[in-house]
Amino acid sequence: MNTPIYNRVALIGLGLIASSMFWAIKRGGLAGTVTGYARSAETRETAREIGLCDEIHDTAAAAVKDADLVVLCVPVGVMGQVAADIAPALKEGATITDVGSVKREVIDAVGPHLPENVHFIPGHPLAGTEHSGPRSGFAELFDNRFTLLVPVSGSDAQAIADLRALWEGMGARVEEMDPDHHDLVLAVTSHAPHLIAYTMVGVADDLRRVTDSEVIKYSAAGFRDFTRIAASDPTMWRDVFLNNKDATLEILGRFTEELFALQRAIRTGDGDHLYDYFTRTRAIRRGIIEAGQDTDAPDFGRSKVKT
Repeated sequence: MNTPIYNRVALIGLGLIASSMFWAIKRGGLAGTVTGYARSAETRETAREIGLCDEIHDTAAAAVKDADLVVLCVPVGVMGQVAADIAPALKEGATITDVGSVKREVIDAVGPHLPENVHFIPGHPLAGTEHSGPRSGFAELFDNRFTLLVPVSGSDAQAIADLRALWEGMGARVEEMDPDHHDLVLAVTSHAPHLIAYTMVGVADDLRRVTDSEVIKYSAAGFRDFTRIAASDPTMWRDVFLNNKDATLEILGRFTEELFALQRAIRTGDGDHLYDYFTRTRAIRRGIIEAGQDTDAPDFGRSKVKT
């Protein structure tokens, strides 16, 4: 068993990421005690039922009491309010981090509420599934996936090192990044693709000449992966787009320009443009596979669903 990095860790919000963190922390012996809190009484009861966290508290303030690390696992839009709620109960010298997929807005919303005697180190694990809730977590979620740490000005080097060690202990590959650059990168790799997926599924829903049964039956043609992405938590994604507005709009503008160019090529029969474009974009896929972030196995890297 490893020596714990933190004596006491508090998870605020008990969805996919928090529950996976708990199981990964326990798998690696990375903390002595893990406490948890969720706004919903039903979620707290579910957590107690399945043994999620060593202690479940009925208030966020009680959960963070004496915690060496506090992880905000709530939607981006409410992080500021949660920070205000827990601030008076934070232990001197504690580290506060988060798992939100937007960083500049989180820093601006959370930072002003925190006392000066704690360490604020925003973070973002680049891992997830379309599932949510306390039952959705599993210890392997972060294995070989990147977690980005976004230290604020003046962050304590030892506090950063401890948080890095925790994520690495949970299986993640850790890098540091500037908040504005983080938000631009994620707009390209996550936020805009999610919006496009939601749009494509919405188009299928609106196009009444294609029946629901046909959409479901023939989805392996590519539509299936759009539906998987578009099944993600709606509250989280609403907050992501509202809180990463500038970067997302910039990328969507670029996407629209590219789409118009492809439309023109199709309309004018410019096969060379289409071929060159598709050849160039294949290289990105090869790079993702070579980086170990996906598999080149057939059927989108997933095994057949058992019936």
